[in-house]
Amino acid sequence: MKKTICIVTGSRAEYGLFRPLLDEIRKTSIFRLQIVVTGMHLSSVYGSTYKEILRDGFKISHKVKIPLNDDSPFGVARSIGVGILGFAAAFKRLKPDLVILLGDRSETYAAVTAAYVARIPVAHLHGGELTEGAVDDAFRHAITKMSLLHFTATETYRRRVIQLGEAPARVFNVGALGIENIKRIKLLSKEELERVLGFDLKGKVALVTFHPVTLENNTSRYQFNEILLALDHFKDLKIVFTKPNSDANSKILIKQIDQYVRSHSHRAAAFTSLGTLKYLSLMQYVDVMLGNSSSGIIEMPSLGKPTVDVGDRQKGRIAASSVIHCDPVKASILKALKKVISTRFSKDCLKVKNPYDGGFVSKKIVAILKKELPKVRTLKKRFYDYV
Repeated sequence: MKKTICIVTGSRAEYGLFRPLLDEIRKTSIFRLQIVVTGMHLSSVYGSTYKEILRDGFKISHKVKIPLNDDSPFGVARSIGVGILGFAAAFKRLKPDLVILLGDRSETYAAVTAAYVARIPVAHLHGGELTEGAVDDAFRHAITKMSLLHFTATETYRRRVIQLGEAPARVFNVGALGIENIKRIKLLSKEELERVLGFDLKGKVALVTFHPVTLENNTSRYQFNEILLALDHFKDLKIVFTKPNSDANSKILIKQIDQYVRSHSHRAAAFTSLGTLKYLSLMQYVDVMLGNSSSGIIEMPSLGKPTVDVGDRQKGRIAASSVIHCDPVKASILKALKKVISTRFSKDCLKVKNPYDGGFVSKKIVAILKKELPKVRTLKKRFYDYV
């Protein structure tokens, strides 16, 4: 009898990471795939990206709508509560044998809470990581404790999940799923990408992706303005902005991006959602990724490109030598940008080894699930004392 595996996705980036695993599960004869969409996927403000899932030929099993109109901390807290109600209804109807979750977002926390209370086993990807500047850090560790199986992106993260009391036999270091997309997908040529984006990529180009630092009070506007002031020093640098996720205070950043693009339309463009193909294709042609996106740390090194990681949102994450960390002030950002745009540093990035590269991760995960899922009889766990 087939086991039903339910994957929950709430954002464009998360779906892009999940894509190779979705393909791999769909190909098996022993698993039945369910997909539950939520969060930004269902919002026109963030591009209604659930349509990308449908265009890729996947069936959406259930939609869990959560309010995103209030991006204050209290609004996000309310959305978690609404999300728990929605996921409870979804899981009651779908009755999955396993729920797979990735990462650390608030809607993921809502999903794991509903699944755990409903006694549905959960497999968690990207546990054990640190992002000390974001509330995601606490969400991630809480999701780990409510999950039964764990797929980590490095051995260091595997050890940290064990340190949280999870039994070593249920924690597997497989690498990061997102890098598999780079290996699998035929990326667009520069000419194709320019045509699709309607933007000229000739000359030096920066990809800017910046999200609110959610454990800081009202720093988003100031920090992003410091980034814009630093970018103004590079008059010939073209800039492509991708807009932020639905975190607290994200609307402030969206407004700043729109204002900057209007006043710098000759060299700047902004996109709400690029999708996996266009985003990875763009990453391979830019000269630097600037901001605080995890993609700059996890995927960008595999493309041999430098990253300037600004501020504390990603603080604590393992990073390749192609990633330069800097403070969220103009002088520090300027110094880092000047270093990474230099010819010597750019050439060194081509030789960088990515610590997150686990090869074809989706095949590893499916092979482990085939072995481990039939063993699951109970969610009872004994706390493993890590020494």
